[in-house]
Amino acid sequence: MAVSSIPARSDDPTARPTRAPRRPRGEGQWALGHREPLNPNERTKKDDNPLNVRARIENIYAHRGFASIDPADLRGRFRWWGLYTQRKAGIDGGRTAVLEPHELEDEFFMLRVRVDGGQLSLAQLRTIAGISEEFARGTADITDRQNIQLHWVRVEDVPEIWRRLESVGLQTTEACGDCPRIVLGSPVAGVAEAEAIDPTPAIDEIVRRYVGDPQYSNLPRKFKSSISWLVDTPYEANDIAFLGVDHPEHGPGFDVWVGGGLSTNPMLAQRLGVWVPLAEVPDVWAGVVGIFRDYGYRRLRHRARLKFLLADWGIERFREVLEKEYLGRTLLDGPAPQLPDKPVDHIGVHRQRDGRHYVGGAPVVGRVSGGQLAKLADVVQAHGSDRVRLTPYQKLLVLDVAPERTESLVGALREIGLEARPSAWRRGTMACTGIEYCKLAIVETKARGEELVARLEERLRDFDADISIHLNGCPNACARTQVADIGLKGQLVVGPDGRQVEGFQVHLGGGLGMAAGQTSGFGRKLRGLKTTAEELPEYVERLARRYLAGRHEGEAFAQWVIRVDEEELR
Repeated sequence: MAVSSIPARSDDPTARPTRAPRRPRGEGQWALGHREPLNPNERTKKDDNPLNVRARIENIYAHRGFASIDPADLRGRFRWWGLYTQRKAGIDGGRTAVLEPHELEDEFFMLRVRVDGGQLSLAQLRTIAGISEEFARGTADITDRQNIQLHWVRVEDVPEIWRRLESVGLQTTEACGDCPRIVLGSPVAGVAEAEAIDPTPAIDEIVRRYVGDPQYSNLPRKFKSSISWLVDTPYEANDIAFLGVDHPEHGPGFDVWVGGGLSTNPMLAQRLGVWVPLAEVPDVWAGVVGIFRDYGYRRLRHRARLKFLLADWGIERFREVLEKEYLGRTLLDGPAPQLPDKPVDHIGVHRQRDGRHYVGGAPVVGRVSGGQLAKLADVVQAHGSDRVRLTPYQKLLVLDVAPERTESLVGALREIGLEARPSAWRRGTMACTGIEYCKLAIVETKARGEELVARLEERLRDFDADISIHLNGCPNACARTQVADIGLKGQLVVGPDGRQVEGFQVHLGGGLGMAAGQTSGFGRKLRGLKTTAEELPEYVERLARRYLAGRHEGEAFAQWVIRVDEEELR
């Protein structure tokens, strides 16, 4: 006799009716049919492709001014063209999370210029310098993603800025937004003695094919890429990274890493375990972006990065979906890359494969100016070069210098504030934009970084070790806080008088796998280990002196941090 699935009637009037099991809530994955907009960002993108806002900027907003800008464009779609409203001056960090966006923002913009692979010609450098001087009050910051950021930009001037940038082959297309951001590349691609393949053609092809393509302009969130033969980009912190490797049968190609990202929930990229020849890099890149677009989580904004999908799927399933659904072929298994003996940052004087040299110089925490870039262009030209490169560490290089001209160039760079033989402190310190311009920031970073470097150079000028110090104005880790020797996350702390002041939570001993023997990992957070901004130089100096006094022979700072008692780190 068949058994009915209908529950028996209960004579108990208080009994609750049996409910059908609740269906699990979807994560907003398009490939699974969850296409309804699930948060305000998704609704904005569904209402109008953000790429379309350029026409409104050129035809309406540039003529009618800031007040005419639709809020959905202003705080959403403008980003696809490299534009963010900047923070209104005078608003302290304690109000960052309290005020509404329109209360925080000024009527000026930060404009991010894409410099894919970090490659600039002399004409491009002069154009950026001119735009900075004429339209951005002389501002120009080198970011840790090889971009140039300008500030104080008016919407009325944006069309003319675009015209000038595009006349020399630069663009701001998708420099921000939920789309493929700048592609990081080795600043010495094509000239490095140790390079077997110049990946520049793959970077150029990706930008040509896919940047500005509507089929890739609506991703769940931002997508960060890196392509380099050398281990000189932070590959483990990207959504996708291609790293040079020699296959025992097929020769030089690229190892693939996916799912990296920091911010408030940091995860390191994982090896896909495949070998990809140079010609196939753009297709594999597009396949991974396609997975993110179609399977990425769109319901909750804070879970909308590729790293969360990879964490749930695992690397084996991710590879299977890539091969079967997006490439239609099986990828070759490949070996892991060989890491160099020590990390590479290209600062100083180095030989190129053609016998000429390149010279790497360091500003302080990436802060330069339009006037300084104009002077740099003059110096570069005077030394017979036409090529400048930006690094993912807020530094810059001059390529193609005759051996006999290198010392002259080193001196000329020093005269304009760029040091090719910097202290360990200038060399290893980075800072994000901070509260000066960023609406998300809680504390000042650039000025604090400059003060910190100056103090440490004064007190510990002959420091003989490499220590990376990354200052971030909020928890979002734009300056890669968690993977620095000393990572400083901006927050309000209690000062000596009991009042809240600017300060930092301290992360110690983080790092990426940039050299043989290095272990990737996030910095150690000790309970209650914070410092006020005013006390920061004294704290770092004390920590550095303890390291010098207590380290074992050859012991790196990160290794020392793991070994010593907590009291040594306070």
